[in-house]
Amino acid sequence: MPLWKTGSGLHLVLADGDVYPHAGSFLAADLQVDGTTGTIRISALFPNPGNVLRPGQYGRVRANTKTLSSALVVPQRAVTELQGQAQVKVVGPDSRIQVRPIRVGIRVDKEWVVQNGLQAGERVAVDAASSLADGAPVRPKVIGPLSEVK
Repeated sequence: MPLWKTGSGLHLVLADGDVYPHAGSFLAADLQVDGTTGTIRISALFPNPGNVLRPGQYGRVRANTKTLSSALVVPQRAVTELQGQAQVKVVGPDSRIQVRPIRVGIRVDKEWVVQNGLQAGERVAVDAASSLADGAPVRPKVIGPLSEVK
């Protein structure tokens, strides 16, 4: 299940990683940022049929603050960093590895949004990618298309 669902409202991720099935809504926010933690306190309301949510229970609240249209995403484990530059290993049409610099944007769950450096439909090496050198021949196993968030 994704970390949060699309649509409006707030989504509660419980301590075990499950997403609470009922969306919440914003109630109020403090006017000050806590200087020691850099956080701001926000209150939200969540429906609680069956009293599943209990006082003192831990969770994280996610909110959709930005919608990206046709964003390309790659698994986080496919992205490496070398001297501050993000890169991926692309499997070319000749089944050889091509090291490609990319610019990443935000992280969504376990995936990175790629701002530039890749095109939709390109094949990105994921497993064992760190041990592959530029130009190395590979026998790729396709596990799915490069994700496109709509």
